[in-house]
Amino acid sequence: VQLQASGGGLVQAGGSVVLSCAASRSIVGIDGMGWYRQAAGKQREFVASISVGGRPIYANSVKDRFAISRDNGEKTVLLKMNSLKADDTALYYCYAYWRSQQYWGQGTQVTVSS
Repeated sequence: VQLQASGGGLVQAGGSVVLSCAASRSIVGIDGMGWYRQAAGKQREFVASISVGGRPIYANSVKDRFAISRDNGEKTVLLKMNSLKADDTALYYCYAYWRSQQYWGQGTQVTVSS
């Protein structure tokens, strides 16, 4: 499965942005989908995931600020990011875990200016 991430950009602190991850195939059978991020000089870290049934899991650092959702019909997973902070600046990668394999999108940059 190929994943195309989009929606990043430059946003002011306190602002919002929506990231989109479009899959090349139906995501109905893909249970694990979500997002990781990697800031400059740091390791990639988990941000959020969503199961096929719509159950979300969030990193503590983004809980109550980010919301993940999936649209099986549109084959997309969205990450709505609110109340953005400078610490949220990173390259955001979407992923899918399907048939025991991890697939990654190409990443989309989110830069939060203070």
